[in-house]
Amino acid sequence: MNQMDESAALTIPAVSGLSASEAILRLQHDGPNSLPQEKSRDLARIVLDVIREPMLQLLLAAGVIYLVLGDLAEALILLAFAVLNVVLVVVQESRTEKALAALKDLSAPRALVLRDGRRQRVSAHDLVIGDIVIVSEGDRVPADAALIEAVNLEVDESLLTGESIPVRKIAGMGTAEDARPGGNDSRNIWSGSLVVRGEGTAHVVATGPRTEMGRIGRSLATLETAASPLHEQTGRLVRLFAAAGLGSAILLTVVYGILHGTWVKAVLAGITLAMATLPEEFPLVLTIFLIMGAWRIAKSHVLARRSAAVEALGAATVLCADKTGTLTQNRMSVAKLVSGNEHFSVTGTSVAELPERFHRLVEFAILASRPDPFDPMERAFHDLGQHYLAHTEHLHSDFALVRDYAFSHDLLAMSQVWKAAGGGDYIIAAKGAPEAVADLCHVSGDTLDKIRQDIAALAAGGLRVLAIAEAQFSGSAWPAEQHGFDFTFVGLVGLADPLRPGVPDAVAACAAAGIRVVMITGDHPTTACAIAHQAGIATGNVITGQELAELADEPLRRSLENTSVFARIMPEQKLRLVQAFVANGDVVVMTGDGVNDAPSLKAAHIGVAMGGRGTDVAREAAALVLLDDDFTNLVTAIRLGRRIDDNLRKAFGYILAVHVPIAGMSLLPVLFGLPLLLGPIHVVFLELIIDPVSSIVFEAEPEEKDVMARPPRNPKEPLFDRSLLFRGLLQGGVVLAAALAVFLIGIRDLHGDQVARAMAFVTLVLGNLGLVMTNRSASRSVFLTAFRPNKPLAFVVCITLLALVLSLSIPQLREIFAFAPLSITHLAEATGAAVASVIVIDVFQLVMSWIRARAWMLTRKPASL
Repeated sequence: MNQMDESAALTIPAVSGLSASEAILRLQHDGPNSLPQEKSRDLARIVLDVIREPMLQLLLAAGVIYLVLGDLAEALILLAFAVLNVVLVVVQESRTEKALAALKDLSAPRALVLRDGRRQRVSAHDLVIGDIVIVSEGDRVPADAALIEAVNLEVDESLLTGESIPVRKIAGMGTAEDARPGGNDSRNIWSGSLVVRGEGTAHVVATGPRTEMGRIGRSLATLETAASPLHEQTGRLVRLFAAAGLGSAILLTVVYGILHGTWVKAVLAGITLAMATLPEEFPLVLTIFLIMGAWRIAKSHVLARRSAAVEALGAATVLCADKTGTLTQNRMSVAKLVSGNEHFSVTGTSVAELPERFHRLVEFAILASRPDPFDPMERAFHDLGQHYLAHTEHLHSDFALVRDYAFSHDLLAMSQVWKAAGGGDYIIAAKGAPEAVADLCHVSGDTLDKIRQDIAALAAGGLRVLAIAEAQFSGSAWPAEQHGFDFTFVGLVGLADPLRPGVPDAVAACAAAGIRVVMITGDHPTTACAIAHQAGIATGNVITGQELAELADEPLRRSLENTSVFARIMPEQKLRLVQAFVANGDVVVMTGDGVNDAPSLKAAHIGVAMGGRGTDVAREAAALVLLDDDFTNLVTAIRLGRRIDDNLRKAFGYILAVHVPIAGMSLLPVLFGLPLLLGPIHVVFLELIIDPVSSIVFEAEPEEKDVMARPPRNPKEPLFDRSLLFRGLLQGGVVLAAALAVFLIGIRDLHGDQVARAMAFVTLVLGNLGLVMTNRSASRSVFLTAFRPNKPLAFVVCITLLALVLSLSIPQLREIFAFAPLSITHLAEATGAAVASVIVIDVFQLVMSWIRARAWMLTRKPASL
């Protein structure tokens, strides 16, 4: 007997649901409501992966060669460095794994449940058998469950059955025969299926691997996603540099062997150059930055579901935002009532009686809403009724909801049909856009003109305006559409939804950053313009949904240049707007929360779903999830995205730059017949600086002050473009020239090979630290950024300088590094060369930054255009 059959004997919990303590006990007994997944890497797995890295294998090979040469001390030192390298990578990888685990926990699907007598959102992983779950249109069913209540519920079970047509669901006890997916009029809903219409309440009967999904869908955990464009760019870069490095290493081995006749040392020289040029930091840096970047964004209540979204944030040029709940607080309250020629202003602290004229308006506003409302607008109607109409005949807890007519593209109104407990005619209540309800009521002439004047007055105050209508029906054959009822216009309701406090500042920040903010709403154009004005969004022209439908693609694309407000827009029209902006060359951020928003979220470069009020379908289609639906946090995510962009470019620029002098000083002395400068131990010393600096230090670098005062990154250019490559090679070339000059000075002045090597090594190490400082900012002088706090950098600098001093001052270490003691003059020459290289790089960067800033100011156009 399957799990659903066994569950038929379960006692349906009370309407209050399980208690929190009982849910915890059941979770401990049954385990989480999730399919088996690949476990995160443990310490042993991380160490094994590190050992497989080419850099470590080259290091071990160099140690073996030193053993062959009889140099036990240097072999042991290299082995110690290998262990230290493993420790550093393990620390970095462990930190990444912890951040990834935290992100997985944040991205876990949510479920609406009844626990301790109240509705609450919990992680779907924490659902247990016996939980009461509430599902509605757009939700992904979180577990196998049996329906207790269902209202017009239809579910897409194609994931389990392959049948794309939704099936009807009914509440009831059910039988063993219907305990399988597929088929109409079943009382069972299945984990992974999608609610496409209506809503229902059900008790959970199976979770995790015991669900139907668990039995047939375990292979889903093994699916892999395609590499992002940034990963592909990095892969190409790694392959290019690896090929160049290996080719140079082979060349050096051959040349050294021919010139000196010592092939063992020639192989050692080749290994040294391979270690100096192998770009193993690139993949590590990319992984750490994207995961840690996603974690930083998540701390701002924005969940990145795909790494491509983190990459694209820095290039965003247009931000299309919903009004309700995104720009506004989605905490609606009834502000004004209009019935006939009379108006009534409502305040939250009012104790005055509601005039009799408005009783029927409030009554039918409530009847046009769900009995147990979840929508903020419908809650506002119920709250108003409880405040003014409690203990009157205008509240109908004994009415039974018989049927409803949903909103549609052709008619922006919905109706609910009720039956009184004592019988009699059916009572129909309708609410919706005033023009749609007026059409339902066949209002015309002076009456219609008066309604339009009232709508304009309410909308001008930024209120969302709805119209209410009533009808009665005594037949048995239901009309196919709402126009089949004989409606009477009751009145207008103006609802206030205050703007979120930080929205104007966030919009201004976007404008300064060259990002257009576009508002899309289903509200009246006048209401939309009023809210846009409050938010600081340039209104310009306003395009309505009807006008949008009548525009061809080319005129629409042209109209986008001076249109930032779109009103009376249907969800499916968002897709066309996204496509038009994309066709104009913009990088589009699009917010959405409904089932019909999914196509536009998928089509946008960065789809943003609402985590609070959004549907599961929208969240699955989106790249980002706004956990608290707050627009200001989305702008914060864009700011962080630009910071990640900046710091990733800084890290890659540093990696490119720092490998140039290391590789050059490994190769050039040999090619010019000079003594070998660097050995494996010197390269490892420098690599121990590069790895933590390029990953941990640059990832922790604070944002630039002008991060939101510059144009977005050109979306047509890769993140690592020619300018970055040129800058990295130029910086590295300057340090290489300084180190080579110091080395040649040492040789020329007959200080000896070991003195020249020590001087050049000091220049390389200090020049390396100088590259860190110059790459911390592309627009500020190194002498200013040097005092900007960065704890990981301070730690790396102190450890590096201490290690350099020890290698120069302790005789045993000097012998291992093949150094001679340096005089004050030698140190001054080496240090001066490093400082001079830093000054040259700093001056060049400041000049280039000034040129870029001037170009931006000259070409910039207002964000509202």
